[in-house]
Amino acid sequence: MKNGHKKETGNMNFEDNEKDELIFGIRAVMEAINAGKEIDRVLIKKGLEGELYKEFFDLVRSRNVSFQFVPVEKLNRVTRKNHQGVVAFISPISFYKIEDLLPVWFEEGKSPVVLVLDQISDVRNFGAIVRTAECAGVSAVIIPEQGAAKINADAVKTSAGALHLVPVCRVKNIVDACMYLQHSGLKIIAATEKSNELYTSADYSGPLAIVMGSEDKGIDRRILSLADHRVKIPILGKIESLNVSVAAALLVYEVVRQRS
Repeated sequence: MKNGHKKETGNMNFEDNEKDELIFGIRAVMEAINAGKEIDRVLIKKGLEGELYKEFFDLVRSRNVSFQFVPVEKLNRVTRKNHQGVVAFISPISFYKIEDLLPVWFEEGKSPVVLVLDQISDVRNFGAIVRTAECAGVSAVIIPEQGAAKINADAVKTSAGALHLVPVCRVKNIVDACMYLQHSGLKIIAATEKSNELYTSADYSGPLAIVMGSEDKGIDRRILSLADHRVKIPILGKIESLNVSVAAALLVYEVVRQRS
């Protein structure tokens, strides 16, 4: 696959597109889902109809597979093969549920640190953040189904393999996930320039979740409103913000510093 050649496996069509493993065709994707393949996301042509499509879409929804409706032109850019209006990306990692992880951590007497990434879509930034998270002992990373970076070979490479070590939880709604964490006893710390509290002034003891937003959009205002602390990293130069992976590193290592 690394040389960019296409291949077919069994009766399912695979194509290597920028190091991503693809499955295309309605029945092929259904077979992959039923076989337990870890699907990163499915692209579905807008307006697709028919009995087979209905059966396929019912399966996607019942298995909680992340999907997105897109114009046919986007599918044609992904693959030139006969995709029948459906393309799926195979994930190189398995996803976890935060609802399954929290009770285990608490039973073990741990004080978890969860990193919540709100709309961080750059693959290399995402990989770098997960690498730092693993080095700093972060318990898990939470990402949304929509708007998050694609977890592909580049992400795994940039993470130096950390994506195979740090549990990644994918949620439908990042705001609801933060509310769940807060109700479960985690303190929510949101990184934002719209604050007067320096990141070194916050108390990082106890179970907590650190929320990082994208460099262009920042953190969802609903998360900011429920956060226990809104902290900022001082910017003394002319550039208005740090790269998000650098900002995340500063915050998670402030946790390490305080807990040391």
